[in-house]
Amino acid sequence: MSEPTPDFDLAIIGSGGGAFAAAIRATNLGKRVLMIERSTVGGTCVNTGCVPSKALLAAAEARHVALDASGRFPGISTSAGEVAMAGLIDGKRSLVETMRSDKYVDLIADYGWEIRQGDAVLAGTPEDPVLEITREDGVRESVRAAHYLVATGSAPWAPPIEGLADTEYLTSTTAMELEEVPDSLLVIGGGYVALEQAQLFARLGTKVTMLVRSRLASAEEPDASRTLMGVFADEGIRVVRRAKVSSVRTDPDTGGIIATAAVSGGQAEFRAARVLVATGRRPVTEGLNLGAVGVKTGEGGEILVDNQLASSNDRIWAAGDVTGHREFVYVAAAHGSLMVENAFNNARREVDYRHLPRVAFTSPTLAAVGMTDKQANEAGIRCECRVLPLEYVPRALVNRDTRGFIKIVADADTGRIAGITAVAKDAGDLAAAGVYILEAGMTVDQVANLWSPYLTMAEGIKIAAQSYTTDVSKLSCCAS
Repeated sequence: MSEPTPDFDLAIIGSGGGAFAAAIRATNLGKRVLMIERSTVGGTCVNTGCVPSKALLAAAEARHVALDASGRFPGISTSAGEVAMAGLIDGKRSLVETMRSDKYVDLIADYGWEIRQGDAVLAGTPEDPVLEITREDGVRESVRAAHYLVATGSAPWAPPIEGLADTEYLTSTTAMELEEVPDSLLVIGGGYVALEQAQLFARLGTKVTMLVRSRLASAEEPDASRTLMGVFADEGIRVVRRAKVSSVRTDPDTGGIIATAAVSGGQAEFRAARVLVATGRRPVTEGLNLGAVGVKTGEGGEILVDNQLASSNDRIWAAGDVTGHREFVYVAAAHGSLMVENAFNNARREVDYRHLPRVAFTSPTLAAVGMTDKQANEAGIRCECRVLPLEYVPRALVNRDTRGFIKIVADADTGRIAGITAVAKDAGDLAAAGVYILEAGMTVDQVANLWSPYLTMAEGIKIAAQSYTTDVSKLSCCAS
């Protein structure tokens, strides 16, 4: 008995970065593609993640510079007034709508794949899966495809803290829709999102307290945590480390929030007008009926995939946050393209995260690529590290902001660079340069003797490499 003819070559659930990368690649291969989206086209990045958060961070940075410039630059006098939050949010929405239209919606017509608004659920059998789609107008239909891609992303997750569900707590999504700047804010969490949101609101005029279970950016170098602790202290952000929040309740007198946490062996209460929970995200897989078609999931609901992004059903693939892998939009996009190559060209390509750049858009920015000192040691590499304070980087001196460092982790036996971490202005660009350095397998000596334009932050990587053999305090700033 012959198998039913598929209606499409690829059916995609979701419309974010991974979904679009897959749809673009598949249509370029001449495949028939269907995309199903139950909400707003574009996914997390353009609608509620990267684009809006970085737009607001840029606005907060502008206000902070205006308030701070008089102290940093002699002869400059600046000021900044109160923030009109409603106007700021309107501007953010306008930017999001423009980018959603230009970079997502309009591309669908340009490439020519089909999109349907509605809910999609996997049905059928593991041997013959189908999609059951319920459209916005209530019409139901079944669609059969040669391959399926689940790219439904992730959503903010709140831990089971007593009383939290009874409060109007903020997430990274809802915080960016506030019409007024809160007088005070508790931020629960110490990861990338918590860091960005805490500094964003502090720079808009909110008194911010962070309750952190371990340390800031705990997966990165301790040097980064210490530097950001100092930066945040200077900006009036209180960071309470090793704080385990046990309960949250609404203050009946003020309408604000009271959080109780275990701190230094005792109990302490923290009060603020609002609380923001930034303790991570969870894959969006509930209701997809994955088990019925033989797709295995993990404890957090993530779709378990192999290194080629195939699930336990060889016709069903997953890409982006829904896999539980690193939550960066460029990871999702890489997943989408790779999945198509493997499904239709039998490319057998595998995901390789060894040189994945990581960026937290604080100011100064935290960015890293490759291994930390700890990770290198755990991998059995005998490492030799150097930490270059920004006071030795000419670009930082002319910026009049030497808060930060550049750290190189290298193999002591070969000199090969295994990782680079930086806290600096535009450190994300340093991480991008680091990707190429690590991918090429370059050594400290090679980087120390390469061309590097003067008065760029990237020159700091060269100077950090020179510090392995040279006293950089004795380098001429124009003849390094």
